[in-house]
Amino acid sequence: MQQGMVDANGLTFSYLEEGEGPLVLLLHGFPDNASTWDRVMPALAGAGYRTVAPFMRGYPPTDAPADGRYDPAALAGDVAGLIGALNDGEPAFVVGHDWGAMATYAAVALHPEKIWRAVAISIGHPGGVTRIFERPDLLHHAFHFFLFQMPVFAETAVRANDFALIDYLWNLWSPGHEDSQHIKRVKETLAGSNAVEASIGYYRAMPQFPLTHPDEAQKVQFEPATVPTLTIFGGNDPGRGLSGDDDGYFTAEHRRDVVEGAGHFVQREQPEALTRMILEWLKE
Repeated sequence: MQQGMVDANGLTFSYLEEGEGPLVLLLHGFPDNASTWDRVMPALAGAGYRTVAPFMRGYPPTDAPADGRYDPAALAGDVAGLIGALNDGEPAFVVGHDWGAMATYAAVALHPEKIWRAVAISIGHPGGVTRIFERPDLLHHAFHFFLFQMPVFAETAVRANDFALIDYLWNLWSPGHEDSQHIKRVKETLAGSNAVEASIGYYRAMPQFPLTHPDEAQKVQFEPATVPTLTIFGGNDPGRGLSGDDDGYFTAEHRRDVVEGAGHFVQREQPEALTRMILEWLKE
């Protein structure tokens, strides 16, 4: 596995890379970093794909944007820019987890010509995100979203006691999964300059998105997706209950698969099963 740098969408991105062949872009979420895919990349590379896992905007060593934008339209621009820079402008496959899944959905909506087929992991279509307010049992799992709207307090909470909140969220979303070495790497990433502010910025941009970029928000949330998309959830991830009626958000082929025995961080818990699903989807 190699590390590289590339300029895209006005930022310099750092990325991990393995394999040769058609490009598969692998996008991480929070609290995480590009190395979350290191259990998936070897098998994809072995199957004949070039896998590239960038550190998302604001996650060191990738640049933080000077304009402070972390909204879905900016993330979609990153996806399109990365594909353009890494793949000579040709379309690619995109796989995203958590915020990486949100970036994938946004790119499908705003830059569909850049994507052959997409995979979104642990997050349903953005059009259904407000369903969580109808599910009190799930609001606890998203408490951080509301915490992160509070300036200063949120940043303090993330950094306190050696980033104890990061341990708590991993255990909450993937209970019983032991991944201390990787979580240590995540904490090292978040300890970088302004990395906490950047990662929280994604959450603060989301509720403002319909106000700051109404046209793009309308497309991302409500216009049917025209790129074939596979949605994958861990069988133990409570969030899967929010995506059961997502078919109406797709005019292209859409399938929903479940990886049994996994929680939110499917790529860490059940990488072999996840990789099989991804490969089957890419080859269709």
